[in-house]
Amino acid sequence: MSNKRREFLKLSGLAGIGMMGTGFTGLSQEEQEKVLVQSKRQYAQRFNMSGYAAPKLDVVRVGVIGLGMRGPGAVDRLSKIQGVEIKALCDLRPEMVDKVMKSLEGTSHKPATYSGSTYAWKKMVDRDDLDMIYIATPWQWHTPMAVYAMEAGKHAFSEVPIAIRLEECWQLVETSERTKKHCMQLENCCYDFFELMTLNMARDGFFGDVIHGEGAYIHDLLDLNFKKDTGYQDMWRLKENYRDGNIYPTHGLGPVCQIMNINRGDQMDYLTSLSSQDFHMKARAEELADQDDFYASFATKQFRGNMNTSLVKTKKGRSIMIQHDVSSPRPYSRIHLISGTKGMARKWPVPGISTGHGWMEEAEMKALEEKYTPEIVKKVGEMAKKIGGHGGMDFMMDWRLIDCLRNGLPLDQDVYDAALWSSITPLSEWSVANRSNSIDVPDFTAGSWETNKPVELTLKGGGTTGVNV
Repeated sequence: MSNKRREFLKLSGLAGIGMMGTGFTGLSQEEQEKVLVQSKRQYAQRFNMSGYAAPKLDVVRVGVIGLGMRGPGAVDRLSKIQGVEIKALCDLRPEMVDKVMKSLEGTSHKPATYSGSTYAWKKMVDRDDLDMIYIATPWQWHTPMAVYAMEAGKHAFSEVPIAIRLEECWQLVETSERTKKHCMQLENCCYDFFELMTLNMARDGFFGDVIHGEGAYIHDLLDLNFKKDTGYQDMWRLKENYRDGNIYPTHGLGPVCQIMNINRGDQMDYLTSLSSQDFHMKARAEELADQDDFYASFATKQFRGNMNTSLVKTKKGRSIMIQHDVSSPRPYSRIHLISGTKGMARKWPVPGISTGHGWMEEAEMKALEEKYTPEIVKKVGEMAKKIGGHGGMDFMMDWRLIDCLRNGLPLDQDVYDAALWSSITPLSEWSVANRSNSIDVPDFTAGSWETNKPVELTLKGGGTTGVNV
């Protein structure tokens, strides 16, 4: 370690903390130091992408990379949105490309195809007839592909998380500002019907001043993560679980951040994180290895703890709890709790709203739903349910994205949201490795959060894009 680095750690009061950590962490000492340094980085903004409206695109020409678990559904949804041309498809496996091409038979979309090579996607991105790249690949490819797309003059849209290291978060911000190309994380949960309603309620002041929010990804994926030939090529999703922290934070976090105006009036200040022990994953790996040599290498690994709980304090004194557990036998939940000075709402286990000691009755809930159902739901909500994708929120996300591009509107999520929400993973890993010590959350907006305008998810200036059903 350099003398300069030692001095930095002494001044920050954190010298040696990494050596005190107990339990498993996927972060080496060198990686922990990198996270610490990157968390304190000072940045001079080149161009503010918050509220940025790119030039209108009457027709949005799309290339899709990754046709495994999420890509085929995205292709199907995009093919039904008017003003979209699916120009190119790419996957490492030719059979996946062939399968999606077959699904497009009978439509107007006749995309070129790319496959069979690790970097076939670069040839696709280099085409001069694409406006945006839709990325649905394993997580480690999200940032490299998004950066390459922006450098090639295309807007970049990626499945979550868009980055897995803090360096990648900064790289996305720098590239988006320099190229003035949108870089959006495809956080579909921001378009869930209940989450959208609570955003509308917050904008109308129903909750008063928002005090606290909770989000989670609690989803029993133990069996799926260990299945062979499930669509997770080379078992990549299972391997991500070698990291001990909140490795998938954005589903529960995104809607809470939009309601709290994070990056747009408030900002995260610091984070602390704690993980339980692993009670399931290593045991399952060892059990399977006794039956199948394929799992022998996994049986030698250490996995993240079952439950990770991360806490964030904001600059304006709000608190956020984010949880992650995908190996315990529990019902699915993203929690989605919003608590304010006048009222609160929570989606799981059943939707509920309260302004006091008890929950509202069904008639009161119905009245609130009628009052606060947003325009986007009224316009495409029923079509979204029919077309599908997590109950319709996937389609609303894709339709809204295309409608914004076609009408030259700012997007509901920008590169600062993508970077911040994804940064929870490396920050939580650092905290878990260091006995839950707190760590600063980087300000990817370089201070512009104080003046950036909050998300107003209305159809003003847009809502003109049709749907083929």
